[in-house]
Amino acid sequence: MKTYETKDIRNVGIVGHGHCGKTSAVAGLTFTSGASSRLTRVDEGNTITDHDEEEINRKLTISTGIAAIEWNKTKINLLDTPGFNMFINDAKATLIAADALVIVVDATAGIEAITEKMWEYGEQRALPRAILVTKLDRDRASFDRALESIHARFGRSAIPIHLPLGAERDFKGIIDVIRMKAYTYPLDGNGRGVESEIPAEYAEAAKHAHEELVEVVAEGEDDLMEEFFEKGTLPEEHIIRGLDEEMRETRVFPVLCMSGIHNIGTDRLLDLFVEAFPSPCDRPATKLTLNGKEIERKPTDSEPAAAYVFKTTADPFAGRISYFKVISGCLRNDVNLQNLNRGSAERLAHISAPVGKTLVPVNELHAGDIGAVAKLRDTLTGDTLTDKSSPVVFPAVTVPEPSIAFAVEAKSRNDEDRMGNALHKILEEDLSLRFFRDPQTKEFLVAGAGQQHVEIAVSRLKKRYGVDVTLKAPKIPYRETIRGTADVQGRHKKQTGGHGQFGDCWIRMEPLPRGARFEFVNDIFGGSIPKNYIPAVEKGILEAAERGFLAGYPMVDFKVVLYDGSYHDVDSSELSFKLAARKAFRNAMQTAKPALLEPVMNVEIQAPVEFAGDLMGDLNGRRGRISGMDTQGGTQIIRAQAPMAEMLNYQNDLTSMTQGRASFTMEFDHYDFVPQPQAEKIIAASKAARTGEEEVEDE
Repeated sequence: MKTYETKDIRNVGIVGHGHCGKTSAVAGLTFTSGASSRLTRVDEGNTITDHDEEEINRKLTISTGIAAIEWNKTKINLLDTPGFNMFINDAKATLIAADALVIVVDATAGIEAITEKMWEYGEQRALPRAILVTKLDRDRASFDRALESIHARFGRSAIPIHLPLGAERDFKGIIDVIRMKAYTYPLDGNGRGVESEIPAEYAEAAKHAHEELVEVVAEGEDDLMEEFFEKGTLPEEHIIRGLDEEMRETRVFPVLCMSGIHNIGTDRLLDLFVEAFPSPCDRPATKLTLNGKEIERKPTDSEPAAAYVFKTTADPFAGRISYFKVISGCLRNDVNLQNLNRGSAERLAHISAPVGKTLVPVNELHAGDIGAVAKLRDTLTGDTLTDKSSPVVFPAVTVPEPSIAFAVEAKSRNDEDRMGNALHKILEEDLSLRFFRDPQTKEFLVAGAGQQHVEIAVSRLKKRYGVDVTLKAPKIPYRETIRGTADVQGRHKKQTGGHGQFGDCWIRMEPLPRGARFEFVNDIFGGSIPKNYIPAVEKGILEAAERGFLAGYPMVDFKVVLYDGSYHDVDSSELSFKLAARKAFRNAMQTAKPALLEPVMNVEIQAPVEFAGDLMGDLNGRRGRISGMDTQGGTQIIRAQAPMAEMLNYQNDLTSMTQGRASFTMEFDHYDFVPQPQAEKIIAASKAARTGEEEVEDE
C-alpha cells in the first residue's frame, strides 16, 4: 500500500445498531475498492473486519475492526464498530480516530436504540455524518418507512441523495437524485454501477426528491439561496459544492441506499467519502497537554510527531498489536518515541496499515493516518507516543465502570497458576473489563458490561491461552450489624496443671451510622485491666465480628466501650483477654438485636420510551425504588436503587423485556437492612452451608 498525504486520507466510523448491516457494508466497500478479492459474508464467517474467532462463531461484531482501502487516489480507513450495548464502550473508545461517521440503518427496523446513541456521540464530537439505509433487498424492507423514522428522530436535515431502484427481492440499483441518473448492479468492468436514465415509473419520485434536496442545500448558503430564488433550481455542481460544505459543517446529513450482500451502491458511497467527507486537516486541531498546559496540535507533517493508541489486541503468536492515529508529524519505520503515560521509550519497528487481521507494511504514515505496530514493550490503549523534544499527552478516554460481575474459578491447579496472566492480557485489549478479588467473599471476580461480555472473555481465555475456568454468580457480600444496645460481661477462666488462663472484661455495645464500620473506646479507670491487655480485647472483638453472628458475614457499624474488668497477676495474658472479648461479643449479640445488611446499587436504565412502564414494574418487583426519570428524544432514562441480590440476572431479563434495545449501568451506593423474610432465608442457607462443610471435615 502506498503512502498518502493528509489531504488524501479519510477516517470513517461505520456505526449503528447490532445486526443492521455494518459489517456487510464494509465487506462490500472492501470488495469494490479491490482490498478483497471476493465479496465476503457475515453468515459465512469470512469478512475482513469480523475475523476474531468469537465474532465468527457468534456472527456479531465484538470489537472494532479496521480496514484501510484505496479509492480514487484516496486512502479510506474504515472503522467497523460493535452495535450492541455491552460492546458500545469499545466503539466509543476507537471512534476517537474517526473524522466522520456513517450511521447505518436497517431498512426493516428503522432507527434503533444504538443508532440514537451513536448519533448523539457524533453530535458531541461535531462529526460530519451520512446515513446509510441497508438491507433493502430483504423481505419487509421499506426505504420510505426507514426514512420516516430517520426524519422523526434526526429532522429534515437528513436528506436523501439516493432512492432505491426496486424493492425487497427486486432491489437492483439506486437513483442518484443529485445527478438524476439510475445505476444498476452488478458492477461493470470498471468497478462501477451501470449508468442509465431513470425509469419512467420512478421519474416523479426522483423529481420530487431532487427538488427537496435543492431546497435544503440552498437554505444553507446565502449565495445558493439567491441563485435558487432567481432560477428556481441549482445546477449539479452547485448542489454538490453546497452539500459538501454543509455536510462538513454538520448542517446536512445525506441519506444513501445500499445492499452489502449484493454489493449495490458501494461505489456511490466510496465517491461520497472522497468528495464530501473531511480529511484530517479539515477537522479542528487536537487538544493535548504539554507540561500541564493545554495546547492545540494541528494534523500536519511539520508539527512534532505524536500518535494516540486507541486500540490494543493481544495475539498469542504476534504478541500485542497497537493501533494508533497519527495526531501530528510523520511517523517512519524505526522511529523512537516517548510514552509519557508509562515513562518509557518505544521503538516503532515495521509500522503497518491494518486491513482486518492483515497488517500491510508501509514505510511511513502522515499526520491524520491510522496505523498499527506490533510488540511495543509498555504501551497500552489510551497512551500517547510523542517526540522526545516536544512531549505531549492525549486526554484519557473515560470508560464507564462495569455493570455486572461474575465469580471465576480455575478448573485445575495448572489453570489457576496461569489464569491471572492470561486475564491481564485480555484486559489489555478491553478497557471495560475488570478483574479483581473480593476481600470479603475471597472470590476472584471478572466484571463487564453484560453476561455475554464476560462469557466472551472466558471463552477467549480457553481458546487463546488454554486456561479453563468456570463462571458462577458472585456471592452477595452481605454484612451484619446491630439495631440495639448491650451491656455484658465476657469472662474466660481455665485452670490447668500449671499456669491457668484468666481474662474478664465488661463492654457496652451500641450501633453506629451506616458506613462508620467500627469504633473502640477504652474507658478503663483505676487499672482494672492493665494497659498491655487492652489491645487484646479490641483484637478479640474484631476477630469475632469478622465471623459474624447470624449468618457468618462480617459485623459492621457498631461501637464497643470497654469500661471495666479484672485480671490475675499470674494467669492473665493477651490470649486470655482476647478469648474473654470473644465471649463478650457473643453475649452482646443476645440482646443487641443483630440484623443483616445487603448492598444496594444505583441503577440507570436507558430504553425506548414504550418500555418504561414495564421496566418500572419490574424494578418494583425487585424491591427497587425509582429515584428519577428523564426523557431524551425517544429514550427514557430511569434511575433507581435496587438490592444487588435482585439484579444478578438483570442483563438477560432486560434484553428479553426490550428486544435488546435497552442498556443499564449499575454501581454500589450503600448498605441497607434486609427485610425479615429474605433475611430468614439467607440465615437458613448459611447455616445449611456451614453444617455441610462441618460434615465434610468430620469425614
